[in-house]
Amino acid sequence: MRIVETLRLSSAERRELRAMFDAAWGGKDGEFTDADWESATGGTHVLLEAGGSIVSHASIVERLLQSGGHALRTGYVEAVATRPEHQGNGYATQVMHVVARLIDERYELGALDTGLTAFYERLGWEPWRGPTAVRTERGTIGTPEEDGLVMVRLTPSSPPDLDLGAPITCDRRPGDVW
Repeated sequence: MRIVETLRLSSAERRELRAMFDAAWGGKDGEFTDADWESATGGTHVLLEAGGSIVSHASIVERLLQSGGHALRTGYVEAVATRPEHQGNGYATQVMHVVARLIDERYELGALDTGLTAFYERLGWEPWRGPTAVRTERGTIGTPEEDGLVMVRLTPSSPPDLDLGAPITCDRRPGDVW
């Protein structure tokens, strides 16, 4: 297991990761786009290696989520993937345990967007129950298609009065906003 900042990834590691993402998402939930890659960079990567290759990955990028009067410095999880031939071996679970530790140490909140809620719930993540929205230059725009798909991890630094049923907003970014 290695923890690497985006700027420290070699060109070969970047190519290997991109190929893994394309293999992991190809044909299932669409494709892993350039915007998805951009969203997964600029932070910390947790890499699990076996046999000299990266077999599982998750990244944490810092984002600002707002809810109930709180501006929350958030470790946002992106690009959780395991090579198809290595799926089912617990590698993503191992990666997410390290991700959880890093988020607990560094952020007020952990967050991610997924259709695999059962996987993350068993790792201590909770669905955000309130409505979701994105902050834009034109104002706040609801993202009802994401309601129920955003999951959070409370950390030792989370506000004690944070209401998981309140509205929550994220900052605007290219591609998928959540």
